[in-house]
Amino acid sequence: MNINTFINIASNLPPHIAVLMRGSTGIGKSAIVNQISKNIDLPLIDVRGSTMSDGDTGGYPDIEGMKENGVMTFCMPSWFMRACNEPVVLFLDELNRSLPTVQQSFFQIVLDRCLGNDSQGNPYNIHPETRIFAAVNHGSEYDVNEIDPALLRRFWTTDIVPDVTSWLTWATSQGIENIITEFISKNSVHFAPHPADIEPGKVFPTPASWTRLDESIKFANINLEKINKDNKSLLFNLCSGFIGNEASIEFSDFAEKYESSVNVEDILNHYDKNKTKIEELTNDRINLLIDRLSEHAKQNDWTLSQGQNVAKLGKSISHEMLIHMWSKISSTKNIKTIQSFHKYIGQHLVEVVNTNKDLTK
Repeated sequence: MNINTFINIASNLPPHIAVLMRGSTGIGKSAIVNQISKNIDLPLIDVRGSTMSDGDTGGYPDIEGMKENGVMTFCMPSWFMRACNEPVVLFLDELNRSLPTVQQSFFQIVLDRCLGNDSQGNPYNIHPETRIFAAVNHGSEYDVNEIDPALLRRFWTTDIVPDVTSWLTWATSQGIENIITEFISKNSVHFAPHPADIEPGKVFPTPASWTRLDESIKFANINLEKINKDNKSLLFNLCSGFIGNEASIEFSDFAEKYESSVNVEDILNHYDKNKTKIEELTNDRINLLIDRLSEHAKQNDWTLSQGQNVAKLGKSISHEMLIHMWSKISSTKNIKTIQSFHKYIGQHLVEVVNTNKDLTK
């Protein structure tokens, strides 16, 4: 199942249905659950089972309380009690890499939505609106424990497949470097190769590693549009620690040969000055530019002159791309920006729609 479909379904399941994600390392399982928590407006509690001991999940005996009343109770971990006291998204990560005792606690949370006991012998119950998600690394290349079939049937289970198109849309919304997204769009073989095809111990690219590379490039103030023979080796060495040698060689070559493209500011504020460059853009770059314009529109109110400049772009591209552009900008729900754009594109858009009704179906 691709990521967008998973997010859509998982966001709309009943709260008591636990969700199990299976997939290879680095596909962004944590980021996916974080997006779902935002969709349903609940705080996220990320619990990594592989780092825990039995007391970190099942709690520790309340010795002082036992001295007072002679009854053994347990001091439960803060993350569990918060999931009991208020609605949250509880993410049990690396379920099948956890110690057996930790797994048993996680299993009880999933099966019975409770854990521990109070002074009356009653368990602490998970809040009825708390959503439970779990994730496992899935495949013969991982040293993991198999999930009991009796537990597996209690989940809504799906195998997550990395999807280039979904990731590129997400990456654009997060401001990932344009050169990275263009490279991946043209070289999808380096997006997320299957771990089973990689030599053990070898560094290889994943969606998560591309994201970390982007963060590191920005922190180091490396301008990807100014890569040359003098600084290319620096970029290669930085990349190799995240995406491996093969992908690093091709990416550093791509960056060195990259011709500076048109950015959002060039469209919004200097369209006439950049008109020739804009007309030479490939369809792939125009689509990326449309995505970046829509992200800018979410956060900013366009002036009339900026709306007019974007309309000039709209009139210069294909009818299909224009309809896509209008859909993306309209979806931002930024009324002021939409009005600024519509003032100069509205009549032309109506004519396009009337002559291309098959494109709007």
